[in-house]
Amino acid sequence: MNGKHVQIEKPGPSELRSPLVQHELKRASVWIGMGLAVALLVLLAQPIMLILGALVLTTMMDGGTRLLGRILPIGRGWRLTIVLLAVLLFIVYTFYLTGSSLALQAQAMRVIVEIQINHIGSGLQRLGVTATPDDFKSLASQAFNSLGRVTAAVGTAVGALTSGIMMLVLAIFIAMEPRLYERGVAWMLPMNSRAGFYNVTEKMGWTLRRLMLGRLIGMAVEGVGTWLLLLAGGVPMAGLLGILTGLFAFLPNIGSIISGILIVLVGFSAGTDSGLYAFFVYLVVQIVDGYLIVPMVAKRATDLAPALVLAAQILFGALFGILGLFLADPIVAMLKVYLEERSKALHRRNEADGADEVVIAP
Repeated sequence: MNGKHVQIEKPGPSELRSPLVQHELKRASVWIGMGLAVALLVLLAQPIMLILGALVLTTMMDGGTRLLGRILPIGRGWRLTIVLLAVLLFIVYTFYLTGSSLALQAQAMRVIVEIQINHIGSGLQRLGVTATPDDFKSLASQAFNSLGRVTAAVGTAVGALTSGIMMLVLAIFIAMEPRLYERGVAWMLPMNSRAGFYNVTEKMGWTLRRLMLGRLIGMAVEGVGTWLLLLAGGVPMAGLLGILTGLFAFLPNIGSIISGILIVLVGFSAGTDSGLYAFFVYLVVQIVDGYLIVPMVAKRATDLAPALVLAAQILFGALFGILGLFLADPIVAMLKVYLEERSKALHRRNEADGADEVVIAP
């Protein structure tokens, strides 16, 4: 117009309506969201692990309630009460009968372990290895201190007791009416995602029940078997070693190593023959648990590779502390179920999409 060139202005980077700015804002929001999620995960590590621990306890309570329902056709609340009372009575009865003797044995075991560590350190020094008992203690202290943030919260007796009570109370409330909480979580999801959510949670519950049942049976077999075999061989502190072996059996891989070290150290404190016999007992118990109990009860449900579980224990132990170490196996099992079910859903969706296509043969 009138020979003048009209220049069309385009939105610059300061304009939010610019496609470039909107695209970059979307990308930035994704990274900011991931950073906030990681920060929240670090800050909320303790409550997250407590909730996961409560869910694992809930699964164990639910499994006992379901098994009792096959025998007693009564309400779920009554069955759950019977399960909790039975566990409480067993714990009280066991520690009432063996509490004083176990306390004395625990003090004696500490002295024996320190003496055996001194012998090992002296033997290594004679072989030219400069290792002292203080080095072993420093290594154990560093391994404990390397555990994550949650360790600081549950590292004391008061913290451990408080965390345990919180998990137990939360687990009892969820176990009383698990469907109520399941429906509450599903209510926050879109309608087309609820069927898949129910399917995944049902599969997770079944898998965790099998896993925990196998874990409890393994704990009983390892604890009672170790106690009886060590008692028959005259190994000292057979009762305490049996209880510790049963408790450490809840922690796969690492727990068996710790209990094996204690059994062998206490066995060799009574002589070479007792030490070799204790090592033989340890091998027999681990073989029975690993090749009979686990395949029959839990492996078909979880089928987790030992290296995967050990790697998860190292990772979760470093990130979340002692609770992460104990919950690594259930967490990996739940992740495995979720990935498998999602893969199956995608496969079914692809098959449904492919069924709509018409293929004309040449």
